[in-house]
Amino acid sequence: MYQIELKEAGAQLAQLAEEAARGEEVVITRGDGTSFRLVPINSIQATPKFGIAKGLIKIADDFNEPIEGFEEYMP
Repeated sequence: MYQIELKEAGAQLAQLAEEAARGEEVVITRGDGTSFRLVPINSIQATPKFGIAKGLIKIADDFNEPIEGFEEYMP
């Protein structure tokens, strides 16, 4: 883990971003005790889970039937 004070972090931001991109945990601390973690956003990628909604979606038998009252909009 790499910890640095906020005052020093401003001058080294590019270097800190590189370290975070390589997987190093970078924590920036402020004088009042508040801490911030610098993490790369692009490292968190959602992976699709195909079939996760199987059985949850139902299509009505009359799905393709004309809707009453919309005759004038149908070709």
